[in-house]
Amino acid sequence: MSITSIRNKISLKLGIQGKIFMTFGLLSLLSIVTITVIIYVNMRDTIKHNAITSVEDSIRQADETLNLMLEEIDRLNTVAVTNKNTVIDTVLSPSEEISYEWFLEQKQINDFLSGLIGYKPYISRIAVIGLNGKVFFTGSPWIDRNFLETSTMKFMLDNGERHAYFKQTGTSDAISVGRVIRYNRETIGVVMVDMKYDFIRNTYGVKPTADSVLYVLDERMELVYQSDSAPASLSPQMEDIIYRNPQASEIKEAEERTIDGKSYIVVSRRSEHTGWITRAFIPLDSLLSESARIRNLLIEVAIIIFAVVLLGALQLSSRTTLQIRRLKTMMMRVKDGNLSLPHAEIKTKDEIGDLYRVFISMIDELKRLMQDIRISEQAKREAELTALQAQIRPHFLYNSLNTIKYLAHLNSVPNIEEVSGSLIELMRGVLGNSSEFLTVREELDYVNCYISIVKYKYMGPIPVQIQVEDDALLQCRVLKLMLQPIVENAVQHGISALQKEGLILIRVYEDGGDLLIEVMDNGPGMSQEKMDSLLGEADKEESPSRFSGMGVRNVHERIRLMYGEPYGVKLFSEKGLYTKVEIRFPKLGAAPKLPQEVN
Repeated sequence: MSITSIRNKISLKLGIQGKIFMTFGLLSLLSIVTITVIIYVNMRDTIKHNAITSVEDSIRQADETLNLMLEEIDRLNTVAVTNKNTVIDTVLSPSEEISYEWFLEQKQINDFLSGLIGYKPYISRIAVIGLNGKVFFTGSPWIDRNFLETSTMKFMLDNGERHAYFKQTGTSDAISVGRVIRYNRETIGVVMVDMKYDFIRNTYGVKPTADSVLYVLDERMELVYQSDSAPASLSPQMEDIIYRNPQASEIKEAEERTIDGKSYIVVSRRSEHTGWITRAFIPLDSLLSESARIRNLLIEVAIIIFAVVLLGALQLSSRTTLQIRRLKTMMMRVKDGNLSLPHAEIKTKDEIGDLYRVFISMIDELKRLMQDIRISEQAKREAELTALQAQIRPHFLYNSLNTIKYLAHLNSVPNIEEVSGSLIELMRGVLGNSSEFLTVREELDYVNCYISIVKYKYMGPIPVQIQVEDDALLQCRVLKLMLQPIVENAVQHGISALQKEGLILIRVYEDGGDLLIEVMDNGPGMSQEKMDSLLGEADKEESPSRFSGMGVRNVHERIRLMYGEPYGVKLFSEKGLYTKVEIRFPKLGAAPKLPQEVN
């Protein structure tokens, strides 16, 4: 099952409150975790940056302090090697030891050397060593002519053209700074100043953490100083990193290295004055131990905040969905058919309040519609009863008319027979045909039936001419009983008032794809107000058709309601000349004829 389908199923099962709670909880958790991680990462980076900056500044400050001391010692060496009367002449003097002259020379040079290192507590000894075996010194430890055979003396002679720096080990460790004494371009001895090793130890005592280790190496990559916490033995990897002699461009001031499976920050610096390289190794574990404690504290605080946020989200989601649950309860009651809702009005001004008010209005409308349905059903039952009663009447009427027609035939009364037959056909059109549409041919037949009946009212024939442009138009469908009211109106208000012979002309033709039927009489005509009254407002004085129950306006409205614009009835008339009614239908093909009721 895919993750998407699982999420969709969970979403379907959860309610709105659950979705709000989960969404709020997830967003809060994501925000808290993100903020905690950002704070922790930034704190780690800050701690590492501060440690690196602190170590770099401490090493730089130690180098500068050492450089100041070494420059001071270099100046002392320069004063000594350039002093001819006291130093050079004494070294070159032929006086032998245990002589008065030698005693005076020794006192003189000792006073001179003592004056040079006076009030300089970081200097433990200053010595002048002649290649002829004369040795003069002030301070400790003791030195004699055997020093000429040491590696320190050899290093000073090889590198002391300017200044030579050498770490001595022995009874007391010291940093020796030496310079050769030259006279007449020949080396005659060495001036050497020993700086106390405690000064180096105090100067380079940089320890950002308890287990940090610092190494100082001279230009020969020999160890000058290491921290007291330095391990007694070094692994090959650690030894390679400490004693590697890089080019100046290869020295990185700070970098993270993994040594023997342990992460370190390695800070390196080369002194411009002495050329010594200082390397500090800071274990990340101990450096970030405080950050781990703060991380745990952040996690605890984040958990507490998340728990508080969850409780708040639960309360918020519950309060938010309370009104929805109440509205749901009301809807369930309505679903069960109970429209009598409890009086629990929701007065909130939000969307839920709007939904409640719409729901209440819908219930009121539903009650009204149900009441209307009950009234309608009652009226329907009454109508069905009336219809049941009315079913008997047409049959009885048809049978009665057929009996009259039969008696008229037996008694040789053709006019009564004709009127009865025409009336039967009209009654069948009105009562027996349930279809809403008839063909043009059927409409014309009903008009002929009507004329056959009404001519006996006026005791004379009513001339009606029918002109059909195309016999196919007789099969077009039109609304039932459209022509009869128009022809009735022409007979009653047109030719019946004439003193001369009247005429009714019915034309059926096609115009622009529509079916047009014109009914024209040569009656007295009518005014524009009368025509407007026929098509506009109901004519209170007009007697409705005794067969159809509707007049010209009713015909017009039925056509307009069925087909819309531009279909309907138009009137044209001139006083004393004629009246023409134009009926426009859409041209509809013939439909299958429904079986008519038979007696």
